Amino acid sequence: MPNAIFFYRIERWLYVHHIPVLPKLFQLLIFLMYNSKIPPRARIGKGSFFICKGVSVVVHDKAEIGENNRLGIHLVIVGQGPYKSVCKIGNNCWIGPNVTIQGPVVIDDGVVIAPGSVVNKSVPKNAIVAGVPAKIIGYTTDLNYDIMKGEAWDESLRPYLEDKRET
Repeated sequence: MPNAIFFYRIERWLYVHHIPVLPKLFQLLIFLMYNSKIPPRARIGKGSFFICKGVSVVVHDKAEIGENNRLGIHLVIVGQGPYKSVCKIGNNCWIGPNVTIQGPVVIDDGVVIAPGSVVNKSVPKNAIVAGVPAKIIGYTTDLNYDIMKGEAWDESLRPYLEDKRET
């Protein structure tokens, strides 16, 4: 089964070329197949894609998403009153699952947003943010690997949790 971004690309092309009714049908198809709202007015750049085929994603009509972004499952991009504009995401960003981006914010290039974060302020270039509300916890330039390459070279398992109860 194709990714929701595949149907979005068709929906967007129809919208840009002023073909009536069909963009709405593709939006309905995306909703029925993926339980997602990805409207044709939203701009999603080349190379950007949704993890897990775009299940349960909500994107505001006026959202702008740059190129080569990895967008997590359950991503929510919404506006915030009284502002007219909404989120603008740069290029080469990694946005984890269950992230909410709220209001007229700018997510600059190379940003990493940790799973479960709520972003309600703009994020500078190459920042790593996490939390509710999101705060800067580091910068991708300080990492000894490139998160965007998706390398899977470490075959070890993470250690077990330790019991810290007093006995």
